[in-house]
Parts: sequence; C-alpha cells; structure tokens
Amino acid sequence: MSGAGGNGSIDALHSDGRRDLLVHAYGPRVRILANPLLDAMVARLCESGTKLREITSGVRFVYEALTLEASFDFPRCRREVRTRMAEQHPQAGLLRGEFLDPAMRVVIVDVVRAGILPSQICFERLASVLPDECLRLDHLTMARIADASGHVARVDLSGSKIGGTVDGATLIVPDPMGATGSTLIRAVDHYREHHGEPARVIALSMIVTPEFLRRSLDRVENLTVVAARLDRGLSPADVLQTPPGTYWDRERGLDEHDYIVPGAGGMGELLNNSWC
Repeated sequence: MSGAGGNGSIDALHSDGRRDLLVHAYGPRVRILANPLLDAMVARLCESGTKLREITSGVRFVYEALTLEASFDFPRCRREVRTRMAEQHPQAGLLRGEFLDPAMRVVIVDVVRAGILPSQICFERLASVLPDECLRLDHLTMARIADASGHVARVDLSGSKIGGTVDGATLIVPDPMGATGSTLIRAVDHYREHHGEPARVIALSMIVTPEFLRRSLDRVENLTVVAARLDRGLSPADVLQTPPGTYWDRERGLDEHDYIVPGAGGMGELLNNSWC
C-alpha cells in the first residue's frame, strides 16, 4: 500500500498541486476535497439541529461536487461539437476539445441504506451528458451486522437488482459514511464474484476515516476514493498535529461501535427520517 509508515516517514504528500485538495500521505488513490463552501455544507449536515429538508438538499450539493471530482478519472476523447453558431460560422462555430468518452460504460451502485439519494444524484448528473446505453444504476440491499461488543462483524447482502456485467466499466459506489470499509468491500466482491471485473472502482463518500482508507485500499486494488471530509477525531493529540497519513497506524476515526468521530451520526437514519 502506498502511504506513510508508523515511524512518521512520508513517501510523498499528495494534493496534485491543487489548492482544493487536502494534503495528505495516504497516496495518490485518495482525493479529499478542501473547499470552504463544501466544508461548511458538510459541517452543517453534521449539526444536531439540521432538519430533513436541509439534509436532503445538502447531500445533493455534496454529491454534485463529488461527482464532478470523480469525472477526472473518466475516460476522455477528442470530439467536435456543432454549436448553434455553426449555421452562421461553419468552421468557427465548431467546438473542439477533450470531453467524456461517449463510449465509456458507468455502473452506479445504490447501497439501499444511506446510498439511495447519493446514487440517484450521481446517476442523474451523468445521464445528462452520457448516452443512455452507457449508464446503469444498480441496487444492493445491505446492512451492517454487529457482534456482541458492537463492532461491525460483517455486512449482510439480502437482495440486489443488477442489470448485467460490469466488465470494463467504471463502477461507482456512492456511500456517505466511509467508516470501516465493509460495505464497499462487500459490494465490490459481489460484483467480482457474479458480474465481472470493472476497469476501475470509485468510492464517493461524504466522510471517510483512516480505517476506511487503509482497509479499502488494501482490498480493492483498482480503487480511487473521493471524499468531502476526513475524520480522525479519536487520534492522539500529537498525531492530529501532523498531516493526515503521517502516522496512519495511530490514526483513529471510529469509536468502539464503529461510528465515525466527530462524524454525522446515523446518516442512513437521517436521510430516511427513521425516527418519525
């Protein structure tokens, strides 16, 4: 795994030279956005007084941003687009450039728990620019199963609606809380066992933990993680003074019940208004 060891040595700090990405030592397969407006929106979603209407509109805002960032990993090709001005200016009115490859295949995975709205947002946005035959939305019904101590022991997959193969496709898994990595790994394993090998896997999470990054990157070799925020609030004070990933094995973002700290609480319950 690329990244930093426990002795504090850093192979490379990654932000791709961009001011809108968090500088970290988790390696080039991790991109954590660092945008003031996005940061404020995620923080608002985590506040206890935020109401359902604000939560749904805020999650939409966050996943629009994450989908835009994920597009950097999509195949592109040079194309020529005839604009409305081409009638008056046949040559100057042609727009030439690099755009998303219309032949690319994208499969989005709705994890039926907290991923319903994020997956729909991603699907709608990509459907506005990709041909219908290149885009699909699948559904997995999954739930975390805890052991006697409250830790996540496994993830139960009780049902699915999958349209076909993912061979050679970009597989996108929008799941707001990247906590233990169990859901992501279980979903990808299911596709590989039954539906082929994707060309790349992109996890879109509102919040991720160091534990999620370590386990997911270890288990899913062609994975890219795109997140809006990193939470490592239970790490020792000296670790919190260093760039993320410097002391990766000492970083903690999960409590004894595998909930993210500071986190957002049960995002699945919030999005579904489960306490009503």
